[in-house]
Amino acid sequence: MADRYIVIMAGGKGERFWPASRLRRPKQLLPIVGYKPMVTQTVERLEGFLPFENILILTNVEQLEGIRSACPMLPPENVVAEPIGRDTAAAVGLSVLLVKLRSPNASMATLHSDAYIQDSKGFRNSLETAFQVAESQDGLVTVGIGPTEPSTDYGYIHRGEEVDQANSEAFYKVQEFKEKPNLETAESYLASGEYYWNSGIFVWRLNVISDAMDRFTPVLKKGLDEIETEMRNGAELEPLLEKLYPGLEKIPVDIAIFEKADNVFTLPAGFDWDDVGAWPAIARHSSSDADGNVSKGAAIFKDSSKNISISSDDHLVAFIGVDDLIVVHSEDATLVCRQEDAQRIKDLVKQFGSDEAYSHLI
Repeated sequence: MADRYIVIMAGGKGERFWPASRLRRPKQLLPIVGYKPMVTQTVERLEGFLPFENILILTNVEQLEGIRSACPMLPPENVVAEPIGRDTAAAVGLSVLLVKLRSPNASMATLHSDAYIQDSKGFRNSLETAFQVAESQDGLVTVGIGPTEPSTDYGYIHRGEEVDQANSEAFYKVQEFKEKPNLETAESYLASGEYYWNSGIFVWRLNVISDAMDRFTPVLKKGLDEIETEMRNGAELEPLLEKLYPGLEKIPVDIAIFEKADNVFTLPAGFDWDDVGAWPAIARHSSSDADGNVSKGAAIFKDSSKNISISSDDHLVAFIGVDDLIVVHSEDATLVCRQEDAQRIKDLVKQFGSDEAYSHLI
């Protein structure tokens, strides 16, 4: 059997969970759901599936030390920082290169650092099946999440015909990837039974993804090949990335490769999954009072319902006669918004432009 590796993508700017999350302390470094940082939970979920030395994390320079501190079970050199963000195709290409330098005939998975999964055993079983498919087929494998509601927050995978089975589970050709839909379209996806949420979990053999990059992203691949050549000639990774990585082509991997490739397979997930994409996700995984209010930290509610309060134990937040609010109190900033506006927090953060405002981002 070929060597197996997993690369966890752990970047981001800490926008959606502001003011608790920041550039240096984004969602994956916080216990948004559960009692440990999300990235720590992600690594621990893989324990027993692969040796820790076969698990790498790709992050950015602002978060490098925070990730290493949150994941002491990994060798420090297994946490690598992009010197600058060049979108997801470059991140995937760099992760492929990092694995190739260790084991040129390996198979590998990429997944995100901040999804919440309770069924760790089911997750590992699905990951094993995805590796089996990738190792038996000349294709790119993605794990699809069976939708539980007509969500407009996720991209979708349109399932095609069944190809075969692996580990007693059916897998399918992918007809196409769909961007985040409107509500009416999402309802039709749910009703058809042919669509999955795109989990961002991909598995492939190195030669298959390299061939896809040669075919669909030749300019990016040329830049990555230059990095590989210099690494094999003895160059150190960090200064080399500082020199060459900013010049790589900037393009999303779904547009660059997945939407064009005709050899993509999907495997229905055998586990629960939540992207935890905004503050309202807290309510899905936390206990509430009789009126549906959820609190982390000190809070009191009077004639109020379905509110979310995030604070410290020594800072009391009081609600009177209000519903469906989010209140997040941090050391230097407080957020108040309606739950229906939670996705607009990212837009708010983008408005911060002054030096004073910037201090509330880092």
